[in-house]
Amino acid sequence: MATVSAVAILLYRKEVDFVVKHFEVESAKRKIEIFYKEPEPFTKYTERETLAYALGATLYMPALRESIADELVTKKYRELTSVVIDLEDAVGDSRLEEAEQMLIQHISSINRAVEEQKVLVEELPLIFIRVRSPQQMNRVTQQLGRLQRVLTGYVFPKFSYEAGKDYLEILKNNNSEDMVLYGMPVLETADIVYKETRIPTLNKIKELLEAYQAYILNIRIGATDFCGLYGIRRKVNTSIYDVLVIRDCLTDIMNLFNRNGSGFMLSGPVWEFFSNNQSSNPYLDGLMNEVMLDQLNGFVGKTVIHPTHIKPVHSLYVVSHEDYLDATSILDYNDGQVGVVKSEYANKMNEMKPHFSWAKRILLQAKVFGVYNKGQTFTYLMAEEKQFNEGAKKW
Repeated sequence: MATVSAVAILLYRKEVDFVVKHFEVESAKRKIEIFYKEPEPFTKYTERETLAYALGATLYMPALRESIADELVTKKYRELTSVVIDLEDAVGDSRLEEAEQMLIQHISSINRAVEEQKVLVEELPLIFIRVRSPQQMNRVTQQLGRLQRVLTGYVFPKFSYEAGKDYLEILKNNNSEDMVLYGMPVLETADIVYKETRIPTLNKIKELLEAYQAYILNIRIGATDFCGLYGIRRKVNTSIYDVLVIRDCLTDIMNLFNRNGSGFMLSGPVWEFFSNNQSSNPYLDGLMNEVMLDQLNGFVGKTVIHPTHIKPVHSLYVVSHEDYLDATSILDYNDGQVGVVKSEYANKMNEMKPHFSWAKRILLQAKVFGVYNKGQTFTYLMAEEKQFNEGAKKW
């Protein structure tokens, strides 16, 4: 992969004061109360596997939204760490040319703010552009040129084997020694959800992605498009896992792409319900329930469509004190001397071989999201959000 050299990364790290990390807006006092281990900072240059975890709640914004550049530069949404500027489903066909022009203006404005030292590139959230087609991606990359330095990458909707190589070749050609760009393909087409074509289609896509693996940050799931093919829409009090035909498809996707050593990370499907009131309500309860099911099934991160989704998702990715101690114990004892040990909480057995991959993932998660103090949970981290919600009402 044409990427930043090891020497360049070392020099870069010496020159830059890392400023992006989860929960950075929390006061020093609250951090001490909440965290056994604080989250570590990251940038777009962070190692790929760690960066895939750092995405967290990825907020989609339509490219026609006029205030995008200002909102990102001024950090209007305090917990936002990754964002997708959307040229696809969020834009009507008749306004596509206008949306492309506005996108160029957004990125130009962000780049200008960097040049005028109003913000550092490292202070910006991880920014992606969702394009409609390889042809559009080619136009956008040519127009942006060096302005792409403020981006982390591109999202490829309705990803297929046929169009996928074109997307990935354009992505590869836009990477250079000082321009690191990743791709995030979205699996959401009929040949993936329809049972008779699913496995052959997924195998071809997997073969293609393996050839470009160094460029793939994560794989996203278009559950809304899948549901649309069956005329289904889930309710606020249900999860995507309650929709049987979608659950069946998710099972096969995870089976193929999430095996130990596969090198791929998959993010959880979008949660499409929201309320400006982030107190206890069915919108928040449903989101948090689905995120917990995502985690149980091996997904990492979540596509979100409203700022009030961000902190609930991130709060659930902070590793519990118990899981962290289990994970460190498993890795510490993984020297071939013992096969199983009692957990630090004395409530389960930790097996070195079966639990090794789980432990490695937990420590990656702990690196970017931190670890709760003993007895702390997401409920404490979710407190004191009224001020943020007032700002989010204008979304």
